[in-house]
Amino acid sequence: MASIRGGVFTRADARACGYSDADIDTLLDTGSWRRIRRGTYAAHRSLMLVTDEVVHLRRVYRVLHDSGPDVYASHQSAAALHALPVWGLDLSRVHVTASNGRSGRLRGVHRHIRDPVGPGLQLWNKLPMASPARAIAEVAATAPTVPAVVLADAALYAGLVNRRTLKRAVTLLDNGNKRALTVLDHLTGAASVGESRLRFILARAGLPTPTPSPPLETEDPDVPAEGLWFPDERTVVEFEPRFPFWCEEFEPSVEEPFPELTAADPDGPQPVEHCWISWADLDDPPTVADRIRTTFTRAARRTGIRHFDLARARM
Repeated sequence: MASIRGGVFTRADARACGYSDADIDTLLDTGSWRRIRRGTYAAHRSLMLVTDEVVHLRRVYRVLHDSGPDVYASHQSAAALHALPVWGLDLSRVHVTASNGRSGRLRGVHRHIRDPVGPGLQLWNKLPMASPARAIAEVAATAPTVPAVVLADAALYAGLVNRRTLKRAVTLLDNGNKRALTVLDHLTGAASVGESRLRFILARAGLPTPTPSPPLETEDPDVPAEGLWFPDERTVVEFEPRFPFWCEEFEPSVEEPFPELTAADPDGPQPVEHCWISWADLDDPPTVADRIRTTFTRAARRTGIRHFDLARARM
């Protein structure tokens, strides 16, 4: 409850979560909770780091609390309320949708008018907001492509949406449908913001589609790494898995056991070249694509394997 409100909550919220008045007073007296203003509190640890996302969530909650019942959080503001990563999205304004009133940007709020407001709306903990599918469709129609792809990848990974619900939400948009469909065409199936950005660069550059890589041995144990395996090119591309996507964990039942993991075939193709891509490198897609192509070339020279373009005209 506190996370979707930017770390703040009221005494009524705490009571609804099972805290008695005595427990609340004890937490305040010991400093575990801090009083922000009358009747509004925050956990001490949430005050240690205030990001742009946290500030945006606090503003979203305040706008919804002060607005009428027919005003809904939408676009990236609704995505933030659903705890989806809003990396790369503009958080300078709170986005809301209403059926009437004056549209436009005013005092840090971007008000979208749509009459009727349309489907794909929900009420959670007294907060009216767009559903995950509708919020993603709205972002895909208005925001840059890469952050929109990251957002959709995260929702797919968390199980909040699927491709069918996303396509339906796009068809219900008033405008920007073609732009949003382009985003859906570039979904990567990634598990983190870093992997989503890297897979997008690979697709845009026309590079082969990778498969899950064999276990990696990272030289520096303090630097977590994941990899994409290119078996035909005998290459592993390692990268920083920045900002892993959230996924609900569950205890497997007897009826739904975990699938058994299969070990990599020791007689199959093994990587002969590695390419390291850092988080900062992802800001320069052409250079990333060139480095990966160069690594493919080195691997081909070492293995003696050559790939010919069959579609190329004979000289």
